[in-house]
Amino acid sequence: MNKSQNLLLVVCCLGVSWNGPSTQAREVTLQDEQLQSIGPLGWIAPSLEIPNPDRDLPFVDPEVQTPAASLLRRYQAQGIVGGFQGVIYDNRDRDHSKLPQSEFPQLSHLTYGPRLREKDLDYGLAGRIILPAIVIGNSSTALTKRPSQRSQARFAMTAKGEAARAFLTYVNNHIYVYPEHHDHDGADLFPANWPYTLVSQGSSYSDMPFVKALAFTTAAFPEDTRQFLKEKRLFAPTLQMIFRRSQKGLYTRQHYLSGFAHPTVYDADRLAPERMIAMAAALKADEVPPMVRLKVESEDFSDSAGLGELSERLFTTPSAIARIWRSESFSQNMAISAEKTEDPNGRDLVFEWVLLRGDPAKVRITSLNAANSRARISLDWQGERRIDPAAERRTNRVDIGVFASNGVHDSAPAFVSISFPQHHSRTYRPVGDERKMRLTSIDYAVREESTYFDPLLHWTADWQDEFEYGSDGDLVGWKRFLPYDTLILLDGGGRSDQAPPSYEIKIRKGLPQLYMKSPDAPQD
Repeated sequence: MNKSQNLLLVVCCLGVSWNGPSTQAREVTLQDEQLQSIGPLGWIAPSLEIPNPDRDLPFVDPEVQTPAASLLRRYQAQGIVGGFQGVIYDNRDRDHSKLPQSEFPQLSHLTYGPRLREKDLDYGLAGRIILPAIVIGNSSTALTKRPSQRSQARFAMTAKGEAARAFLTYVNNHIYVYPEHHDHDGADLFPANWPYTLVSQGSSYSDMPFVKALAFTTAAFPEDTRQFLKEKRLFAPTLQMIFRRSQKGLYTRQHYLSGFAHPTVYDADRLAPERMIAMAAALKADEVPPMVRLKVESEDFSDSAGLGELSERLFTTPSAIARIWRSESFSQNMAISAEKTEDPNGRDLVFEWVLLRGDPAKVRITSLNAANSRARISLDWQGERRIDPAAERRTNRVDIGVFASNGVHDSAPAFVSISFPQHHSRTYRPVGDERKMRLTSIDYAVREESTYFDPLLHWTADWQDEFEYGSDGDLVGWKRFLPYDTLILLDGGGRSDQAPPSYEIKIRKGLPQLYMKSPDAPQD
């Protein structure tokens, strides 16, 4: 993790010739003197110069004998691919899981000066330093201190300001790979999905097959296409589209517009780098798809909801929106626009809004205009479910993907994600004369050791509330049940004696006091 936001940085270049697989590739060393601050988001390095690669060098080490390497060599011999001009590799785990420098001889590697290393600005989650280059990077690290242990990608989704940094890297031609490290084992613990990073299934070294696949694909873009992607800031969105479109077992557009193509975390067994290379080599500059930009027009999710009065708006960024369901409501709505999405070549766009994850009986997507660039998303509360009926891994999240097609290619998805606090057990029933669905019971306790809740997002308490409604469906009051030996705070700061298990607190709407009543006593 980065620990400082008060550094200025400068870049200098060191170059060496390539005489074979054992020789070190070119390095770009980052010092701490001349970077320009962009406020709380971090720094930029406008004076950075990436050394021009030697055009006589191979794109890939001749000793690497894989189908992907053979295909890239053939394309290089034919002169139809552009290589690594203006591209840099950034390792952020201090060589723990590092792309070998000899494997791609034309690819420059970023290194960090001693003062930056002292402040850990070379380590962990990327995003505080934006370079004027195409950047492929990785960090095979995780936060392991309990109780907030998590992968770097989940940290980026849950820590204040990091989602904005993740988008900043995405829209500035940077893409990083991180392992999920226990965030995607028996359950998917991520509160959202997004296109800003790639997350590998596993822990240390699981990221490297993805880094290599991205490097192969980057070298395979025609030179004019790669330059177009860099100028339009569409390198990362386009690389994401190619990566997702080229997975094993995914051969049709219908497959691409499905949850199969867009999980939170990817398994290396699904990689098909030769397919990625072929698709990149065939991509023309005037066929590049856009990056989808979303805007929330209206929503029921609020800045203060539920008993804890916490915000339901986890983050709102142009290509990923995340909400946490805290409200007692059974249904919530959002109106989302993708009208700000523009094709880089001025082509007309057609939009697709697709439920990628969630109960289709409890999610409704309604188009709001003829262009299908605006939609209303209506959701009902839903319980934990399996991601795939054939697999055991479970999820408590809904994902909706938004795609823009320019008639040649579909874009990478933008995401609207809604996560549900499943450690809070809820019961909804139809109540009142109109039989509206209302929350009738909620248990805030974690009753089983195997149940996980994220302490950076959620809270837990050792009690259960049951709600009472009138015939009009409006809340009248509720009962609070506590376990034995629970101390109860009364209005005015007083503290009760220990409550035996037969006791309850009855809270009536409009009354400030908390009353303890025995079930055997006369009821109000």
